[in-house]
Amino acid sequence: MAHLTKLTDTYTLANGVKIPIVGFGTWQTPADTAAQQSVAAALKAGYRHIDTAAAYGNEEGVGAGIRQSGLQRSEVFLTTKLWNGDHGYNATKQAIDASLTRLGTDYVDLYLIHWPNPIKFRDTWQDTNAETWRAMEEILQAGKARAIGVSNFRPHHLDELAKTANITPMVNQIFLNPSDLQPEVVAYNQAHNILSEAYSPLGTGKIFEVGELKKIAARYHKSVAQIVLRWSLQHDFLPLPKSVHEQRIQENAQLFDFELSHHDMEVIDALHGTAGLATDPDTAAF
Repeated sequence: MAHLTKLTDTYTLANGVKIPIVGFGTWQTPADTAAQQSVAAALKAGYRHIDTAAAYGNEEGVGAGIRQSGLQRSEVFLTTKLWNGDHGYNATKQAIDASLTRLGTDYVDLYLIHWPNPIKFRDTWQDTNAETWRAMEEILQAGKARAIGVSNFRPHHLDELAKTANITPMVNQIFLNPSDLQPEVVAYNQAHNILSEAYSPLGTGKIFEVGELKKIAARYHKSVAQIVLRWSLQHDFLPLPKSVHEQRIQENAQLFDFELSHHDMEVIDALHGTAGLATDPDTAAF
């Protein structure tokens, strides 16, 4: 593990773009003022990496929160994602422009294909992804995104994409927490210089009920969330915690004054299935 000391430390993506090691997630954050206020609070707490998606319906609020913070656009790493109905070459080109309009910016730092095999394209997902990725590469070259990647892709989806891609995805954002380490996906990502971003790093809340984590947290005088996020960093993942509560937003950023022992990392690694598993992208009903 690299020596991490602060929230603004970065990983370097395959194309040299630097990405802050912890992002602020906005999934399930309401589109009204909650998105704007939580993003502004996160930036105030020191986050410099915000993650949203067209599907979340809150891109306007996220963009407003960045503007409210008073930070320069260049100081904030911003990710959004292509939704399932917009796959295909032309639709992808239109979707990024629509997202940029909603966000109120002329570029994002990272643009991701949200799911590899939407129900709308299930019979043609290989060809559709190839055309979508061709558009993504052009979006990168046009400067509308500084980096491009995928989300919820498994090795067979990535292998298929590689047949026609000129650029390897720089990021794969997946459901990743002590309940589901997705070892095959993570190993594939590492072998291909793809950063593993961890969405639902707190297992959509269920992780807080795991007895082993409560014990470890008590020993370190930390919250369960802090323990799990630190675990994520020590695996060289990039966690995307979300909260709409200012106190928790601040707490989730305080990860750099302790380190988990090798033994405790192993204990946490063994918690498979305690807080849900990743959705299978090939059978998801959306």
